[in-house]
Formats: sequence, C-alpha cells, structure tokens
Amino acid sequence: MTLIALEPHRIDADAALAKEERLKERLRELGGLVVGYSGGVDSAYLAAVAHEVLGARAVAVIAVSPSYPEREHREAVALAERIGIPVREVRTAEGERPGYRANPVDRCWHCKDELFVHLRRVADGEGIAAIAYGAIADDRGDHRPGARAAREHGAVAPLQDVDLSKVEIRHLSRVRGLATWDKPGMACLASRIPYGTPVTPELLARLEQAEELLRGLGFRELRVRHHDAVARIEVAPAELPRLVEPAVAEQVAHGLRALGWTHVAADLLGYRTGSLNAGIVKETDPA
Repeated sequence: MTLIALEPHRIDADAALAKEERLKERLRELGGLVVGYSGGVDSAYLAAVAHEVLGARAVAVIAVSPSYPEREHREAVALAERIGIPVREVRTAEGERPGYRANPVDRCWHCKDELFVHLRRVADGEGIAAIAYGAIADDRGDHRPGARAAREHGAVAPLQDVDLSKVEIRHLSRVRGLATWDKPGMACLASRIPYGTPVTPELLARLEQAEELLRGLGFRELRVRHHDAVARIEVAPAELPRLVEPAVAEQVAHGLRALGWTHVAADLLGYRTGSLNAGIVKETDPA
C-alpha cells in the first residue's frame, strides 16, 4: 500500500484510486452528465473524469452572475478547453430573487435552485438525463442549503456518492495534471456577506475588487468579509505576518478604504471556510 504525502495531510493513494474507479463506474451507469462547473478543485476534477468516461455525453455548464468573479470565469473556460469537455455558459438571475437578495441563512438554496433550473434546461436540450454538482464527502455536516435544492431537482453528487474527500480529490487531480490540484477554495462572493445583510451587485463588485487587490499583492488563500463599515481580511495563517507588515498593511488599508470601507481589520485566526456560518443551525445532507 502506497502512502502519498500531501501536506498537511497524508492520504492512502490506493484507496483514493479505488474511489476514482467507483466514480467511473457511477458515471458509466448515468450514461451522460451535465455538470455544474465553476473551475474549482471539485468541479474541475469531476468534469475531467466525466469527459474521460462519457466523452461528448459529458457537458460542463458555467453559471455567470455577479457573484462569480471574472478571474474565475476566465480560468474555468481555459481549463475546460484543456480538459476537452464541451462548455455551455448560462446567465443565472438569482440576484433578482427577493429571497436571495435578503440574504437569509438559506441563501444558498435560492442560488442553487436557480442553477439547477438552468442545468436541467441544458440537459433537456442535450438529451441527457442526469445533472450534477460538485458536493464531496467533506460537505456532510456543514451548513449546505444547496443540498436541499439538489434533492428537489434530482441533481446527483457523484464525488460524494463514492465518498471522495477534498484531500483525495487534490491528490487525484495532481496525478491527472490538473492545475487546480492545489487551487485555494473559492466560494461565491455572496459568502463574504453576513446573513441578513442584503446582497447587491455593487457590494459583490466591491468584494471582487478587494480580493483582486490582495491577490495582486501576492496573497493566495484569502477572503475579504464585509461587516458594514468594516472589511475583515482572512489570509492563510502563514501569510498573516506579511499582511501586517507596515508597508503592506498601509497599501491594503488604503486600497480597501478607497473601495468604501471605513475600517480594515485582519482576522487573527486567518482564513477558514464558512466562518460566517458560526452559530447558525446547520442544514445538512441526510446521513
């Protein structure tokens, strides 16, 4: 049994490969698949395996909206070209839904409900029965209203079906030569806005510009969270010392104040997924 080091984890490479074989079997059973594709670690891996197994019967759909950063859009299109999977682009209108704009704790349901409506339309047009999204084993137990929307629309989660974890998907993506194998997580821009604070195109654009500023300064794993007059910055713990260096801190603070925030704060705990979910009752997939 071969063990591969993938810092900061160690994984069982043979077990990961066995799960990939089960994934291929699952995709063959489906016979065709329309994949919700953002170009992130999970959807890119699913798109690559689906294309390998199903050929032209696998189609990737990119949902374009103000919550999807333009940088991510460009990179997703380029990666899909390298994979070879056909791509369809749709413009989703979750921002026109009052239930999305009000930003309740189930905001993600409204977004995914909109997405799956479009995926189903594409699937019907392609003569493909199955639609899929990139949920993985790690998503069980987190606050995931989008999973409810998936069940309501009959969307499948092949990666979760075979119990693939993020670290395993990163390893298998690296084996495949996918550039996304070590890509930082990238949730939609609305995830930077606390529940109850309205989601607007203007605020989403500000957040996109703020994170582009930080990436332009060399930060890689990050979030800018909006708290009214305060921009709370999360970066990887290893990058925190650099963030608070006087010259860098001044540049960041000046840039974010120019975008409309009065105060700029560094989160001492660093970047972590779902930090705005703390304290809410979780809506999860069934065990």
